[in-house]
Amino acid sequence: MNLEVIHIYHINDLHSHFEHWPRIQHFLAERRKWHRDAGEECFLFDIGDHADRSHPLTEATHGKGNVELLNEAGFHAVTIGNNEGITFPFDDLDHLYDQRQFDVLLANLFYKDGQRPGWLKDHAIYETKQGVKIGLTGLTANYTHLYDLLGWQTQDPFEALKEQVTLLKGKTDILILLSHLGIHDDERIGQEFPDIDVVIGGHTHHILHEGKMAENTLLTCAGKYGMYVGHIRLTVDTAGRIVEKKAWLYDTNDLPPIDDEEEKVNQLYNCGKDILSATVVSSQSNEISKEDLAILLCKAIQDWCQADCAFMNEGLILESLPSGKITKYDLLKLCPHPINPAVVELSGAELREVLVQTMDEKWKNLQIFGLGFRGKIMGKIVYSGIDVKKENDYYRFSIHGSFIDSEKIYKLAIPDMFTFGRFFPSIFRAKTKHYYLPEFLRHLLEWRLGETEKQTVH
Repeated sequence: MNLEVIHIYHINDLHSHFEHWPRIQHFLAERRKWHRDAGEECFLFDIGDHADRSHPLTEATHGKGNVELLNEAGFHAVTIGNNEGITFPFDDLDHLYDQRQFDVLLANLFYKDGQRPGWLKDHAIYETKQGVKIGLTGLTANYTHLYDLLGWQTQDPFEALKEQVTLLKGKTDILILLSHLGIHDDERIGQEFPDIDVVIGGHTHHILHEGKMAENTLLTCAGKYGMYVGHIRLTVDTAGRIVEKKAWLYDTNDLPPIDDEEEKVNQLYNCGKDILSATVVSSQSNEISKEDLAILLCKAIQDWCQADCAFMNEGLILESLPSGKITKYDLLKLCPHPINPAVVELSGAELREVLVQTMDEKWKNLQIFGLGFRGKIMGKIVYSGIDVKKENDYYRFSIHGSFIDSEKIYKLAIPDMFTFGRFFPSIFRAKTKHYYLPEFLRHLLEWRLGETEKQTVH
């Protein structure tokens, strides 16, 4: 029997961690040549969150530097993650892939009028030399409300997948999903969609060293930050049926470093740094400490959102602000998070409960991961519009001089990470939440510093 071997290499959730990108690109180039010389098919796929605005190159080029890197590496198709989808303003995402040399596959994103962007395909069909037809589609996590605020419309990914399977089933021999949904949804897809042969995953940063079978569907994922490159080998018979599925990961620490690797990585960083050299404040008279910056930002969050009060964690500020000229790069370094301001409406009783919880000493050194946070520890909580007095073991809180009224509804401004995490149950359960997009916290800090400079000048 004449069998065909198809090789797929994949990465996911790079988050602009380019530390190993030069060796990853070199490895993929070698593998493509190796398989081509052997007469075997080879495809390269990225499963989203390649771009992360915490890196100067991504921030400075609005993600187009990432697209250029994917072009240079010869990727065939990508899907988008939430870092592409909901951290870039509408126009930035709509033009992110203008210079792409690959397919962007995503079945559940649309303009508000229901049309698909011209840079996006709901599916693609690739045909091998022996005539095997591979159908691919992509899905991304369905943050409906946030996409809506940015000007996009999304569809439930499972409904979108049903439509794509119906479209592709009779036209293809193999069905592959590029899924930026996370391991739990991938497992559900394996159980509910027997026609899907392979789900290449991302979003939850899981590591499947040899893949995982969910019914008859092979699930794969390669962790995060370019720590691994995934490899899938499909062996197909003359009728286009898969007779063997294999998956494994390559640890990029074990790949041989290339010449001038550190220099190439630094070039990517410095390229972005140079573009971000635009001055935000022309003359900062004194250095501002991290604690004072946190207080300044907290007040800015309250004012921007026109809220009654605000709090935030000091760990969102990673560095002090030096004296002298302040640039966009300086602000990126000290506040790199893709976190937006948000407002929750709480009763006075709920607000008091939350504020008591913020008094806990655990926050100061609590390590946290995810939720857009790019620091290491939470840091102590700072406040704006909130006064705290402790009498024995009892806290008394007042908002602008008046004690909290248990029945009154208050607007509390916070970093949006507190609405997603379960740090404060009353905030997590709040029925009324308002998100302010596309501004990040560093943009509010830039706004406040600019306002302060204007007042100083005048």
